[in-house]
Amino acid sequence: MQRENMERIFLIGYMGSGKTTVGKRLANSLSLEFIDLDAYIENKYRKTIATLFAEKGEMEFRKIERQSLHEVAVFENVVVSTGGGAPCYFDNMELMNKTGTTIYIKAHPEELAARLLASKTVRPLIAGKPKEELIPFIAEHLAQRECYYNDAQIVYHTDRMITRKDIHLIVCGIEELLRKRDEQ
Repeated sequence: MQRENMERIFLIGYMGSGKTTVGKRLANSLSLEFIDLDAYIENKYRKTIATLFAEKGEMEFRKIERQSLHEVAVFENVVVSTGGGAPCYFDNMELMNKTGTTIYIKAHPEELAARLLASKTVRPLIAGKPKEELIPFIAEHLAQRECYYNDAQIVYHTDRMITRKDIHLIVCGIEELLRKRDEQ
């Protein structure tokens, strides 16, 4: 799907929702560049997100994240996958809504927990949490963040979708929602 006049798409949602995986495929499908905000930060600071969290604490990391978001918000023809907490701090959600199209990739806590447990990526906020505590933690944390996530211009539900075929269906579904939005 070739799009006219679309410069920026921001994918938001809780960790494990598939923002990076879907973002790469969506960018490819739309002939846009892909930027993972966490990878952008890691390249800029030459440290992992987990290391930045450990060394600087969450609030200092959030300031770094905000500055990095402001930097990528001027890039053109991109799909940006944000960190799960990015929309929830400072004016980040307002900035993304003002400079591009925001898409909330939504999943239930049970599904997110299953995906996170299967992931090889280290997530500072859940590191060391036993499996039985993970779903309640995610449910509570997600409830706190949902008010920010729901400010997205588009919400896409992805429950029970984790295979390659499902990712293709998610990308097609998001493209259809973008097409419908453009026709309005």
